[in-house]
Amino acid sequence: MMTSMDFLLFIKGPMFSIAVAIFALGILVRLFEILALGRAHNYAAARGNEIIPGLKTIYRRFNPDPGTFKRSTFDVLVGTLWHVGFVVVLLLFIPHIELIQSTIGIGWPGLPNPVVDAVTAITLLGLVAVLIHRFRQPVKRFLSTREDYLIWLVTFLPVLTGYLAYHRLINPYPLALGLHILSAEVFLIVLPFTKLSHIFTAFVARYYNGAIFGRKGIQS
Repeated sequence: MMTSMDFLLFIKGPMFSIAVAIFALGILVRLFEILALGRAHNYAAARGNEIIPGLKTIYRRFNPDPGTFKRSTFDVLVGTLWHVGFVVVLLLFIPHIELIQSTIGIGWPGLPNPVVDAVTAITLLGLVAVLIHRFRQPVKRFLSTREDYLIWLVTFLPVLTGYLAYHRLINPYPLALGLHILSAEVFLIVLPFTKLSHIFTAFVARYYNGAIFGRKGIQS
C-alpha cells in the first residue's frame, strides 16, 4: 500500500517530469499552430508603422478605455485582484522560486511568507467571488461552458491546496504537499489545451492585431 511519503515522492519525481513534458510539448504545439497559419503578404502600401501600434494595443487591451470597452466594477477589481494574487503566489513564494531555480537555473528574491499567505487568502476569496458572480449573472451563466468551469477548478485547487498545506490543515503533511504539487501538475497539463493558453498567446495575438491596424493607418 502506498504511504503518504511514497505518494509525495511519486508526485515530486515521475509525475512532475510527465507534467512538465506534456506542458512543454503542448506549448510548442500551440506556437507551431500559430506560426503554421502563416501571414499572407500584404501588397498594399503601408500607411503607418506596425511596431508601435502593436505594442500600444497590448497595453490598451490590458488597460482598456472605459469609454470604449465597458466592464463592470466587479469584473475590473476582482478580476485584477485574483490574477495579480495568483502571479504573486506563484512567482514570489520562496519555495516556488527555489523549485523554479532547481528546474531551470533562474531565481529571484521572494516575499516574506506572511505576505504571500495573506495574498493567497485574498486570491482564494477572489476566485470564489468570481464563481458566485458567474452563477448569479444569467448571461455569464448561459455563456459559460464546461471548459470555463474546468479552468476555474484547475486554477483554484493549487491555491487552495497550497494554503491548506502551508497551514498544516491536512495530515499527514507529505499528503498535503503531494496534493498541492499534483494540483499544480494538473494545471500545467491542462494549460496548453484550454483557454488557459492565452497566458502565452494573448500577447502575440494582441500585438498582431495592433500591427495590422497600424499598417493600415488606423487605431486598433
